[in-house]
Amino acid sequence: MRCSVLLGLSALSVVLLLSTLPVRAQQNGDASGSNSAHDADSTRTSGASNERPRRIGSPYVELDSWIYPAIERLAALGYIQDEFLGMRPWTRVECARLVQQAGDLIDTARTGPAPNVARQLQIDLKKEFQAELDALAGGKERLIRVESVYANLGGINGKPLNDSYHFGQTIINNYGRPYQEGFNSYDGASGYATFGRFTIYARGEYQHAPSAPAYSLPVRQAIATMDNNPLLPGTLVAGADQFRLLDTYVSANVANWNLSFGKQSLWWGPGESGALLFSDNAEPIYMARASRIAPFRLPWIFRWLGPMKWDLFYGKLSGNQYPPRPMIHGEKISFKPTENLELGFSRTGELGGVGRPLTFGSLWRSYFTITAPAVETATNDPGKRTGGFDFNYRVPFVRNWLSVYADSLSDDDPSPIDAPRRAGISPGIYLSRIPGISKLDLRVEAVNTNTPTSRSNGGKYIYYDGFYHDLYTNKNNIIGSWIGREGTGIQARSTYWFSPRDTLQFGYRHAKVASDFIPGGETVNDGSVKLDWWMRHDLSVSAFVQYEKWLAPILAPTSQTNWTSSVEVTFWPRSWN
Repeated sequence: MRCSVLLGLSALSVVLLLSTLPVRAQQNGDASGSNSAHDADSTRTSGASNERPRRIGSPYVELDSWIYPAIERLAALGYIQDEFLGMRPWTRVECARLVQQAGDLIDTARTGPAPNVARQLQIDLKKEFQAELDALAGGKERLIRVESVYANLGGINGKPLNDSYHFGQTIINNYGRPYQEGFNSYDGASGYATFGRFTIYARGEYQHAPSAPAYSLPVRQAIATMDNNPLLPGTLVAGADQFRLLDTYVSANVANWNLSFGKQSLWWGPGESGALLFSDNAEPIYMARASRIAPFRLPWIFRWLGPMKWDLFYGKLSGNQYPPRPMIHGEKISFKPTENLELGFSRTGELGGVGRPLTFGSLWRSYFTITAPAVETATNDPGKRTGGFDFNYRVPFVRNWLSVYADSLSDDDPSPIDAPRRAGISPGIYLSRIPGISKLDLRVEAVNTNTPTSRSNGGKYIYYDGFYHDLYTNKNNIIGSWIGREGTGIQARSTYWFSPRDTLQFGYRHAKVASDFIPGGETVNDGSVKLDWWMRHDLSVSAFVQYEKWLAPILAPTSQTNWTSSVEVTFWPRSWN
């Protein structure tokens, strides 16, 4: 096992080295020069813009954008081949390249006559990325744009859950925005500027949330036991009236690598309800990141791996107390041996913090040590390392409407494949269209962090460490899956697509937390309806209603219910360039 891991690390190093070397002018930075069918498809997507992506600056598309579901549906229908669903966000130039590929496949009918739904998706996406398509074709590479101005007003009637590290969340995957019972709101704007290969992006908002009572003494005592921490003081949860920057960074495109620095979000997983390793469930973290924009291929026998992408970052976690100021790094590589199968391998490491000096030796151990020392000390601790594996597969015979996928993580193991019984897992299926109802899709995902291993007990396994008691949190929200520690759950969503931007979505979510972690256990059920509607080309409205019922005897002796509703109005000033 150790040999295989070392070989894997060596292969990853080779990948990184080769991908940065100068290559011939081929699509997607392909260094192989092959004329295989897959290469021909990739080359056809770019036309005369083979080398343009290597020098065009471009911001990332926000993770809550309508663009990702639209592109994913287009890919599930069989009209995109080089998308990497387990590694997001994507730059606008990368999205434009995928839209261009879809247009070529639809025009040539490579996968059969293009249904109206696929053609309409491609048309609307092409309109969205027209500026990037023009730049790929040789147009100007300088732009200043106000991307969006938005206001979200909402309310919660009833006691919500708002403690992702212990009792869960009523509102998930929402950038860690504050909320409590009563009136909540956030109002913000985003914009960016590009000049050649350089980009500046900013998104900020003013957030409001009411105050809330402190936990009772028995609850605070239980939390101290769960986390092996001192007893929390019984202080009121302060209301929030604050300005916060979300994704805000500077970046440069260097040989098809987007090098960025600032507050950034990641989504490392193929699912939509929550990625186990990294999601937008918490506020974006400060990080330095290097992400491959366009796929590349390795030469020689490694060509069978197909197109590949790499993503790596090094950042800091905020708001942690045990210990304060830890650092975190992550590396992920994904490849597509066929146009229907995507495989991803990832690893993160939390290190440093008060009590663990950050030195060259500690960095080396965090990146390259395979096993943990028998007795960890401040000088030999390699940090808390977590391995990940995910895949996405379009099923034979029903490729154009059914995909299966899974996300997984392992605690201190090189990969979940090496230790499946000790791994958290989140499998899912996606039907891009229901037979007979082409505008309706269905997605069902399960998730489990209460693994069968005996080590998973008392909440002290996945998302917990003996030294990093606030593991995998940023400002008190889990940066991974909403299910949290020792939980099992399922989430189902069905969306009716009136158009690529106008959708009506119905959702159901169920979660159950082990009683050896939360005294008395916990059960959560909620149902939701969400409408996204574009009133005109530059004005959209989103309405959301959710009913939730939860039972956690330690918090309340009887079942509790709440209603959450919100309306968001967004202005997209395309002419403000």
